[in-house]
Amino acid sequence: MISQHAPIIFDLGKASDIDELEMLYNDLNDHLARGVNYPGWIKGVYPVRQIAIDGIKQGNLYVAKHNGKIIGSVILSHEPEPAYYKAKWEFETDYSDVFVVHTFAVHPRFLKCGVGKALMNFSTEHSIKSKAKSIRLDVYEGNIPAIKLYEKCGFKYIDTVDLGLGNYGLKWFRLYEKLL
Repeated sequence: MISQHAPIIFDLGKASDIDELEMLYNDLNDHLARGVNYPGWIKGVYPVRQIAIDGIKQGNLYVAKHNGKIIGSVILSHEPEPAYYKAKWEFETDYSDVFVVHTFAVHPRFLKCGVGKALMNFSTEHSIKSKAKSIRLDVYEGNIPAIKLYEKCGFKYIDTVDLGLGNYGLKWFRLYEKLL
């Protein structure tokens, strides 16, 4: 559990975090494979070590640490999925003033402990500090826990699109936006 004495610390991911991030992704995928796999993630397919390497190289992967251990992570980039351009968003943009949430992950031992909400709050605060106008994300339509979290955090449903992941059984993704 998260205690008040050891708060969650948010930081830019570093090269020294890569092994631990890979473990987080693998632990989460193992957990999802044993129960209900809401996001449809698959170990060895997504998310994988290369995602962490790329996010750290690009300087857009953030980690949530508790007692020195990584318990969650998120990538905040200006890179939308191609299908985002088919949607009617609140405003037109070239994405230089919009953050897109990618690879939003919480370690299975810390699910339902407020880590996801804390990561979303961090993402919002970071975006505001960076003078972004909005945050956008996509979520697999069957990922009910994440959809509830995003809506509770003030994200508004925009559209449903195909991200081209039908081969993995993931046909439809809901797009969400939070204006800042």
